[in-house]
Amino acid sequence: MSRLLLILFALTLSACATMAPEEGAPGARPLVILVGIDGFRPDYLDRGVTPTLSDLRADGAFAAMRPSFPSVTFPNHYTLVTGLHPDRHGIVNNTMVDAELGRFSLGNAAAVTNGDWWDEGEPIWVTAERAGLTTGTMFWPGSEAEIDGVRPRHWTVFDQSLPGDARVDRVLAWLDLPGGQRPDFATLYFDIVDTAGHHHGPAAPETSEAVASVDASIARLIAGLEARGLADRTVLVIVADHGMAATSPDRAVYLDDLINMEAVQVVHAGAFAGLNPAPGHEAEVQSALVRRHPNMECFNKTDLPARLAYGRHPRVPAILCLPDTGWLVATRAWPVRGPGGAHGYDNRAPEMAALFIASGPGIRSGVTLQDMDAVDVQPLLAHLLGIAAPHGDGSLEDVAPALIRP
Repeated sequence: MSRLLLILFALTLSACATMAPEEGAPGARPLVILVGIDGFRPDYLDRGVTPTLSDLRADGAFAAMRPSFPSVTFPNHYTLVTGLHPDRHGIVNNTMVDAELGRFSLGNAAAVTNGDWWDEGEPIWVTAERAGLTTGTMFWPGSEAEIDGVRPRHWTVFDQSLPGDARVDRVLAWLDLPGGQRPDFATLYFDIVDTAGHHHGPAAPETSEAVASVDASIARLIAGLEARGLADRTVLVIVADHGMAATSPDRAVYLDDLINMEAVQVVHAGAFAGLNPAPGHEAEVQSALVRRHPNMECFNKTDLPARLAYGRHPRVPAILCLPDTGWLVATRAWPVRGPGGAHGYDNRAPEMAALFIASGPGIRSGVTLQDMDAVDVQPLLAHLLGIAAPHGDGSLEDVAPALIRP
């Protein structure tokens, strides 16, 4: 064989090695773990109870991330993994009505596990499985359904009573599996910060205790990765779906004071309300509601401010009432009973900002991203996994300053 052919052969082998590196080799695909902490405001890091998360922030990239509107759990968790705003992926609220599918709510297992609700967006675990990777989802909205014929290899039915450390141990157990059974991508979800924020308010000591508990669980995850020799090849992407604002019974707008309740169907209320006029009452409801009120403004859904990217999907109710941040929309049948916290407000409200931290191989240290949106997380995950993902509403350019090799 000629010297030139030998050189070409060597270059070909080198290129193949670069394209398909051995696990643990330089340039190998990292293990990517997406950690969701429901209701975690970025300023919770300033309370002195998050040594693990604060270290990850210092060692990696951080943002006070803007959620999608509405700033609630299911829409934003699905936005984070699809890169689509709720108006495009179809999970437009925690509670919604579809003309064919009926009513969706968090506690409705038949709806939550029905892929027909979810199939307008492709979550990153479906993209990864189709690319030949192995995925595991430890509690993530949408992961209990078969979406377009695909499920994660490993998934778990949501059980709110399962402690945080047990959730971590389930993910670590998946990482102990052999070869192709071990996830290349996994999700991990914690809900106690959101629960404490709702019950006690964002400033309450109980909320700080929940923050500290999740921080300790993430420390357990890192220790488990270190014990398995995986820490140096793992990227942790830690996100929240929204923040939390303090609420009070003194800050409530009662729909009963504005409209005959027999004239409307209340699809949802709280930090924002969605209403459909009863048949024959359309003009009455328009006249009574669609305008500015003290501490609240009501819109026809097609007239919402464009920056909210919301209101075109058929599952969005006809009229949306948006209260001022910290106020609640209620009815006399379902009054505001005590102080606490809520979310769902304007996604640009500072109280709705969501935590973002990324740390690990390929991530720069000490970076603060200035204008990151929840839709930017999916292209980041696809980049880290080295897979092509469906184009969405986000952009890798928005997170490029955090990447060593954008």
